Amino acid sequence: SKNMQEKAWEKEYRKPKLVTGGDEPQTCVKDFVRFLRKEEKVNLDGLRVLDLGSGGGKNSIYLAEHGAVVTGMEIADTAIEKARARARELGLPTSSVTFLKHSIGTTYPFPDNSFDLLLDVTSSNSLDQAERAIYLKECHRVLAPGGHFFVRALCKDGDENAKNLLKQSPGPEPETYYMPELDLFERVFSREDFLATYSPIFTVQSLEKSTQYTRFNNQSYKRNFWLAYLKK
Repeated sequence: SKNMQEKAWEKEYRKPKLVTGGDEPQTCVKDFVRFLRKEEKVNLDGLRVLDLGSGGGKNSIYLAEHGAVVTGMEIADTAIEKARARARELGLPTSSVTFLKHSIGTTYPFPDNSFDLLLDVTSSNSLDQAERAIYLKECHRVLAPGGHFFVRALCKDGDENAKNLLKQSPGPEPETYYMPELDLFERVFSREDFLATYSPIFTVQSLEKSTQYTRFNNQSYKRNFWLAYLKK
């Protein structure tokens, strides 16, 4: 539920166990921006961006610094405060980046076709099926025709850690597991699952698997992610 997620992320941003710190945007986001500029000839100046689950704001701020007009949507107050403080520190006006408290699994407070670009960098993995249905519908609704959508999701294929979690602490819905440290359920996707979820609604320009190492409780885990370039 939304309250459970809000509590969990609030706790996580106050005392991070999983969220990566630092002010640098994720490499996958920089790569995606490069693809937009080079392959899709997208100009970042004035580009309207919605960052779903914007966290501490590093991806939002990076895009705003490159001329985009960004709205970050986030559920944890601590993360929002941190993001706003960082934007102020960099002298970015609210006309170029704003942060809004709102769950990405409920109806979005924006008119149709409000954005040219949506970002979901492993933000939707804690949504349940009902919330995910809203998220997909709303993402499609607020994205302008021809707009781009970048999704990084948890990948089940070749991920031993995910497979163990699904076996040891299965969640209430298919392909979900419980994470006691965060008190949240997470959803992982096989390639087929991912395509079945997104391709009826968006054009999949590319879907690549990426491996990263995440540190958790002083242990290093290998995690697989899907990096998806989607278009409306």
